This record gives sequence, structure tokens and C-alpha cells, in this order.
Amino acid sequence: MRLYYLLFALLFLFLLPVPGNGGIISGLRKYYCKIRSGRCALIGCLPKEEEIGHCSLTGRKCCRKKK
Repeated sequence: MRLYYLLFALLFLFLLPVPGNGGIISGLRKYYCKIRSGRCALIGCLPKEEEIGHCSLTGRKCCRKKK
């Protein structure tokens, strides 16, 4: 039984996001952006694109071509 507690603790520490990084959350946001036919822009969207969300906690924008 102790082995299960150890494995659970290691799994929990592995999945725990680092402050300022957002690991799992940012990954999910990037994946969601790709599903919506978007791309992650570092500064901002191009003139022919519209902002449809955010890719990370640091302010990267999810952009796609205007319809």
C-alpha cells in the first residue's frame, strides 16, 4: 500500500504546475486554439485575422482568418 501512496505523490507533484508557467493549462489552451483552426500569436493578430481567445496565461493570442 505504501507504494501506491508514493506513486500518487509523485504523480501529483509531476502534474502540479510551476508558478508562472501554467504547464497543463497552457497546453490545453494551445490545443483548443488549434482545434478552432487558429494559431498562437506572440504579440498580436495580423490585420486579416480575428482574435478568438488566448493560448497561454502570459497573453499570447489565438488568431484565425476572418470569415
